[in-house]
Amino acid sequence: MSKRALFIGRWQPLHNGHAWLIDQKLVQGVPILVAVRDIPPDEKNPLTTEQTVQILEKAYEDHDVEVIVISDIESVNYGRGVGYQINEHTPPPNISAISATGIRACIRNKDESWKEKIDSKVHGLVEKFLEESVDR
Repeated sequence: MSKRALFIGRWQPLHNGHAWLIDQKLVQGVPILVAVRDIPPDEKNPLTTEQTVQILEKAYEDHDVEVIVISDIESVNYGRGVGYQINEHTPPPNISAISATGIRACIRNKDESWKEKIDSKVHGLVEKFLEESVDR
């Protein structure tokens, strides 16, 4: 069993900024473990945990990416000599400018520009799930 690079997030929704981050390890051939924080939907987090998992699994169906659900977290803690690295990846400005909040606003306002910020494989799921969230 090989070690995996862990990414923890809300992924509301998964966008190209998230993909850039995950790709930093995928291009190195490192398997990925994506942890989805189990949080109730609200205005800032319109997708359910199950919907978020479906989007991630669809986006990474052709990669060595495992998606799990974890309880919501208060903090991430580690001790010295824990046997793994702590890495920070600093994205270029065009990637760091991508915002899930902005994407959600575009979708609410029927502004199609959000599509250039999300993998086309999951456009349909994101639209469907966010439209369903309005009905909740």
